[in-house]
Amino acid sequence: MRIWHKDLIKVLPQKQLVAQWRELCCMAKNVRKDGTPNHLLVNKILNYPLNHFVVYSNMVLKEMSDRKINVNKNTYLKFVENLKAGGKCFNNDIDKVLPIGNEIFGDWHNERYLIQCLHNLEEKYDCGGMSEDEWNKIKDQFYEVLYR
Repeated sequence: MRIWHKDLIKVLPQKQLVAQWRELCCMAKNVRKDGTPNHLLVNKILNYPLNHFVVYSNMVLKEMSDRKINVNKNTYLKFVENLKAGGKCFNNDIDKVLPIGNEIFGDWHNERYLIQCLHNLEEKYDCGGMSEDEWNKIKDQFYEVLYR
């Protein structure tokens, strides 16, 4: 389980994008049930206010909508219900609330994390988990973000 770097969402292959939505739903459910996503790679979401997770989730949903990938209405409603019930588990320190123009998951979704995600996606490409065209889009986006 992982949260892909926010700047890679728009170029994730469909398989990874849909899997990201499933994982976000699972994280929300686990936070509601257990107070934690209960996974080493994503437990960090609780270090941020809930709105960082909501903004990220909406980025994934928008990309899915832009690609005409349907989201089951009941799944979405359950996701929202889980967020409302589990929201108290997030760090809602007023100093960490996302001001307009600030980056979500600011000190997590940084250059280092972008590189980690690139290597993870590269391994998927190397093992035949995505096409060359999909991989090239990811690389192009990576270099665009890194050198802007």
